[in-house]
Amino acid sequence: MIPRLETRRLILRGWQAADFDGFAAIYGDADVMRFLGPVQSRSDAWNGLARTIGHWALRGYGTWAVERKADHALIGRVGLINPEGWPGLEVGWTLARAHWGHGFASEAASAALSYGFLTQSVDRLISCIDPGNHASQAVARRIGEQKGPRQDLVVGGQAHPVDIWSITRAQWERRSGAGQG
Repeated sequence: MIPRLETRRLILRGWQAADFDGFAAIYGDADVMRFLGPVQSRSDAWNGLARTIGHWALRGYGTWAVERKADHALIGRVGLINPEGWPGLEVGWTLARAHWGHGFASEAASAALSYGFLTQSVDRLISCIDPGNHASQAVARRIGEQKGPRQDLVVGGQAHPVDIWSITRAQWERRSGAGQG
């Protein structure tokens, strides 16, 4: 049900039971969670992984497990997010701290962005980014998104200010050459 995508260095694949320990470690890391919410217990991470997998069943898209080809290590999750009440179809990324700064987020997010425009009938894709998360802002720029308005994103009954970064289908087509042919 979850399609497999490959980039030069990465495999974006469906989730497996064996991924849980890595997933829990990522969401249990205070540095990773700095802009995403509170550090998650293993129990909360289990619920988060179940929601991640369920997103595919409910929406027909979701986030992939990101595996590095060189050693098959699970390095994070990247993909399309659109839970109830979200401001639009989002390209999101979360990588384990050990894998920051290597271009993996941009590489995987670019693949997810292309998948989104190729499979979904949307005029734009967004990324909801904490105003202080400069690393994610850099990823958004690298995949062609531009900073838009700030708004409160309500998660778990709490409002979190985010900047809505976005790219339109036309902008993506110009950048990727997808509209030519």
